[in-house]
Amino acid sequence: MNDQHPDELHNERWELLEHINQSTEKFMVALAFVWLVLLIVDFTSGLSLTLQRVSDVIWILFIVDFLVEFIIAPTKTTYLRKNWLTAISLLLPAARLLRVFRALRILRAARTVRTVGLLRLMTSVNRGMRVVAETLGRRNVGYVISITIIIVFVGAAGMAFFESPQSLYAAGYAESAEANIGIESYGEAVWWTAMIMTTIGSEYWPVTLEGRILCWILSLYALGVFSYLTAAFASYFVDIDKNILRDRKKS
Repeated sequence: MNDQHPDELHNERWELLEHINQSTEKFMVALAFVWLVLLIVDFTSGLSLTLQRVSDVIWILFIVDFLVEFIIAPTKTTYLRKNWLTAISLLLPAARLLRVFRALRILRAARTVRTVGLLRLMTSVNRGMRVVAETLGRRNVGYVISITIIIVFVGAAGMAFFESPQSLYAAGYAESAEANIGIESYGEAVWWTAMIMTTIGSEYWPVTLEGRILCWILSLYALGVFSYLTAAFASYFVDIDKNILRDRKKS
């Protein structure tokens, strides 16, 4: 019998998990970006039957990938601690297959629909951030810019979903809806989100609880990311000045 030391087996299983991640990385990255696009379409105009089936297939592939990694991981609790948001993002679409989410979405005024929608938005963005991190690395300007673009377009989908005149009316804000207050299109939502992200702001402020929470999250992110970008660009120009001075001294 092969008596393998427990530590060796433990390390080999982590190495196997890393090998699987590297082998499937490009495929899962592509699926994650398609997933984000489908999420935006779902929040802004709804998915057709064909697109819904595509979304369900991708969701099933994500589940298979997660379960394979979970089974191989030598320490289940450690794996779950690192991937708990991923686990939540995979549980949320289950309601759609059970037709619960579809039934609730017809009502659209139900708090459950909006709450689930906000959770779907946040967990999907988290998956997108992980994908970009695996592709570009976490510590460079390209990563920050890519994440910011994702957050702008996905966040705009959320605002269009929560703050459209129809959603306001269904949520019990009839006066706001009748006064044509709200975000009427996805294009307008992208503009509104871009203004929030650049800290310029907008004349319109969210009315629904979910819209306000999302606005607050976007504002917090904007404060952090633009401070980082300002420092990065300042550092870049300082380095240019240093190189110019150094070249002048040499000449």
